[in-house]
Amino acid sequence: MFKKLDRYIIKKFLRTFFFTVLIFTMISVIIDFSEKVENFIESGITRKQIFIDYYPNFILYIDGLLWPLFTLIAVIFFTSRMAYNSEIISIFNAGVSFRRLMVPYLMGAAIIAGIQLLANHYFIPKGNKTRLDIVHEYIWRDNDKGKTRDVHMFISPDTKIYVNFYRKRDSTANKFRMERFEDGELVYLLKANTAEWKGYPDNWSLRSYEIREFNGKEENLVLGKGARLDTTFALTPDDFVDYLEQQTMMTTPELTSFIALQRRRGVGNTQKYEIELHRRTADPFTIFILTIIGMTIAARKIRGGMGLHLAVGIGLGAMFIFLSRFSMVFATGQAIPVLLGIWIPNIVFSLVAFYLILRAQK
Repeated sequence: MFKKLDRYIIKKFLRTFFFTVLIFTMISVIIDFSEKVENFIESGITRKQIFIDYYPNFILYIDGLLWPLFTLIAVIFFTSRMAYNSEIISIFNAGVSFRRLMVPYLMGAAIIAGIQLLANHYFIPKGNKTRLDIVHEYIWRDNDKGKTRDVHMFISPDTKIYVNFYRKRDSTANKFRMERFEDGELVYLLKANTAEWKGYPDNWSLRSYEIREFNGKEENLVLGKGARLDTTFALTPDDFVDYLEQQTMMTTPELTSFIALQRRRGVGNTQKYEIELHRRTADPFTIFILTIIGMTIAARKIRGGMGLHLAVGIGLGAMFIFLSRFSMVFATGQAIPVLLGIWIPNIVFSLVAFYLILRAQK
């Protein structure tokens, strides 16, 4: 059963949090619109795409990134006001312990973290797909970092393809070659002057092809000079596309399946996808840590009041973001395991939160 104190603090917590979200969201939208307004005017994008497809999903995206920081600011703001009005001292004088006072704070944090956890894994990626499709079409048209020249790629652990040049406008691969190995030995070789994508599922049309099959010292050769061969293999035009934010456009089941597929293909460079997968769970956990830190800082009535509390809180938030980005760079560069790189900030600031609890006003 919620007691009156719990309901009072949770109500203050959520009200202040969503007000903070509203203020910072408005600022973010204004800044983003001022940066992109020229692109919107020149690109021919429709109003529906801007105000119905782009900005609602932009709000989801930016809020999903900053909810932990918004939580810290909200907790410091309303707790500092309570301390300034001597409400915290009155609560302690009524026999409520500091640990008991933490309960409604953690309940409020659990509500916010639960919403963000669900949004991170499902709703925000779907919104990012719509938002980034617009961005790639009208604003950042050169944001595709997928390789088109001298492409070497595994489509399964024992099958490798090579493309001299891939032309995206008509999904055609020039100087195509596919090699299949068994026990480290080449057993199948397919060459073609061009490979043209014909549609799902994995249909390709090869022109001027050559097939070589090896069985020990025996070789079987099939020449199709000037001929056409329709075939299938696990390669699609999407494999030649790699947007910088591609991992944010997939829901967690899609992201998990994509990572598993890349591993089956023998592709080892999946760090950015694994980082995104673990970040979606780590960020909601951060909300609990920053809630505790904000509470322990702001619950003490000090000279300087709310301004000093906010300065300290924002400074800690900036340190957290810096450490998070720093560890993410090391994880991306494979200097440390991805899981450790994502959770290092939470581990470090959990120790900070524990220390502050021990030193908090009782």
